[in-house]
Amino acid sequence: MMKYFAFISCTLFLLTACGGKDKPGNRPDTSTAPVVSPGGATVTFTDPESMAFFQTEKLNSGNITADFKAPGKIAATVVASDEGAAQNIVLFENPELAGSYTQLIQHQININQIQNINIKQKQIELDRIRDLQLHGAATGKDVLDAQMAMSMEQTNLANEKAALIEHEAKLKAGGFTPELLKKSKAGMAYLICDIPENQIEKIKEGGNCDITFTAFPGEKFTGKIDQVADVVDNLTRMIKLRVTVNNSSSKLKSGMFSTVSFGVSEGRYISVSKNSLVTVQGKSYVFVKKDPKTFERREVQTGEQIGDRIIVYSGLSESEEVAVKGAMQLKGLSFGY
Repeated sequence: MMKYFAFISCTLFLLTACGGKDKPGNRPDTSTAPVVSPGGATVTFTDPESMAFFQTEKLNSGNITADFKAPGKIAATVVASDEGAAQNIVLFENPELAGSYTQLIQHQININQIQNINIKQKQIELDRIRDLQLHGAATGKDVLDAQMAMSMEQTNLANEKAALIEHEAKLKAGGFTPELLKKSKAGMAYLICDIPENQIEKIKEGGNCDITFTAFPGEKFTGKIDQVADVVDNLTRMIKLRVTVNNSSSKLKSGMFSTVSFGVSEGRYISVSKNSLVTVQGKSYVFVKKDPKTFERREVQTGEQIGDRIIVYSGLSESEEVAVKGAMQLKGLSFGY
């Protein structure tokens, strides 16, 4: 009985031992596994199918343009005069600017009247009185009165010019110049927006911009940058920008709110897709394709993100290829997580 039990036990042990051995078909295939260098600086693939999963892009430096946006408002529209006036009518959103423009025009009329008519007449009168005095037909008091009349007209001229400058300054602070307003054609609209002073050097007069209005959310308008104001707000550090918009359809009304988009040039830089960049412990990395089978981990110094692109200041060169698809998988292999 003991011999029989010992035989059964030995048989079971041998069967168990043989069954526990790995069959060749069940062993994991490590021949196609990627090879990661010590420290994870490079990842090499031996399987072409695995390498095909990753997509790359070739780098080149180019002019990076940001889509800078600023809120704006239609400050004035220009319409033709129904009464046949020589100048078109400017409809301001700000009543103070409307008042300043009206008074400025009146002061210009007054100055023209005083310079070209009143003073010339007083000068002729003064010359005549002086000639009469030389021939004994006028007294010294007559000459003095004529001189006083001339002096009063010159004082009136000085006062009118001072008032003109005051209203001109108010218009300029609001983003307008008298010369522009006087030459404005019917069917134009003027939009004013405020931009930070640190963006001024990137905005070019004469350039175009895209505009969308709250009143017309599905429609895009094109404007022309007319002028950058001469004054920076001391409190907000913002500066006014005037944009001209075609309003021949008369759809745009003074006071309408808008968003103005400027294509602002940031300069020539290398940039990468946001999908190429991985971050580990506060440092930024991309994976550069060194040969058909190998990716190299590269630390880079990055700048701001513009759209889907990120500016790279250092760490990459033109014509290098970086992984766009699969960067997160390479991160896991390179860093071990």
